[in-house]
Amino acid sequence: MNPRIGLGVSSFAQEDPTPLELLRRAGAALVPNPRGRRLTETEIIDYVTRERLDGLLAGLEPLNRRVLTAAHPTLKAIARVGAGISNVDLAACRELGIRFSYTPDGPTEAVAEMTVTALLCLARELEPMNRALHAGEWPKRMGRSLSELTVLVVGCGLIGRRGAALLTALGSAVVVCDPYLAEARTLALPRVGLLEGLARADVVSIHASGEATLLGSAEFAAAKPGLILLNAARGAAVDEPALIQALDSGKVAKAWLDCFRQEPYDGPLRHYAQVLLTPHTSSYTRACRSRMETEAVINLLGDLERPET
Repeated sequence: MNPRIGLGVSSFAQEDPTPLELLRRAGAALVPNPRGRRLTETEIIDYVTRERLDGLLAGLEPLNRRVLTAAHPTLKAIARVGAGISNVDLAACRELGIRFSYTPDGPTEAVAEMTVTALLCLARELEPMNRALHAGEWPKRMGRSLSELTVLVVGCGLIGRRGAALLTALGSAVVVCDPYLAEARTLALPRVGLLEGLARADVVSIHASGEATLLGSAEFAAAKPGLILLNAARGAAVDEPALIQALDSGKVAKAWLDCFRQEPYDGPLRHYAQVLLTPHTSSYTRACRSRMETEAVINLLGDLERPET
């Protein structure tokens, strides 16, 4: 077969060589990401056309109709390394005959753990105490136990459900908001509308898919004062100017963001000490990356081997 396989993901098989070994055994020629970061629309078009890729191990680069049309008919299959698929035009894939797969369960545990970790860090004031102690001070700041907090989980897919379970086990009162997922009823947790949940919650944790803005000025206005915001879903879920206003007014007391509209991020939230920022690394555990990358390679090779219909 000897397919040419491209890497949209900027880091691949850094912790576990298994995915590379699978590609080697299949006789695949691996074409590295030419930029070492997420590719823009123009860059990904140049990459897939110039390299005449048969398959693509995809990250979060824009795989819209324009990109896919440019890649057709050479590109036969795309395997997304991750759970989110909002960056891929699935209708265009179907129309062009480009097979698509993803790894929906791969990041569940890692992202849910990271979300709880970030909440503990913010609630117990770890970061400001660490910063002050490094500066030679000895501050003792009063934190909040997770059992004191009501948490609104927005989006009850695999990650949202696992996060809700972890938070419940740690004593938080959890309410969920997901108008699209009937399975949320099986969680045995109260279901609320977004505005109702924001008015009740001390913490909002976003795990919804898609590119819609969920939290803007109206939503922050409806929120309980002193809100803690956690976003491990998509940068577009939070309107940044509205968040900055809410931080300035105190409506939002603290926030953790792991994803941004533009990455790498260099915006004004870097100057807010009460905002914890991480570079889209919620899925970055050895176990998670190995599982997702290996599964994506198996999916991609399987799709490339299947006869066209």
